[in-house]
Amino acid sequence: MITKESIIGDVLDKYPTTAPLFLNMGMHCLGCPASRGESIAEACMVHGADADQLVKALNDAVAE
Repeated sequence: MITKESIIGDVLDKYPTTAPLFLNMGMHCLGCPASRGESIAEACMVHGADADQLVKALNDAVAE
C-alpha cells in the first residue's frame, strides 16, 4: 500500500506505470535524485498538490 510517507523513488521502482500520475500533478523532475528521495507528502507540499488525492490515485492505479 502506498502512503503519503512512501518515497517516490521506491514507488516508481516498484510501480513504473505510476509515473504519469506524478507528472500530472506537476512533478516533471522524476529523474532528479532529490525528487526520488522525497516522500509523496513532501513533493505534494512543494508542488501544491493534494497528497491524499495523489495517494488514492496511485493505489487505485496499482490495484488494477
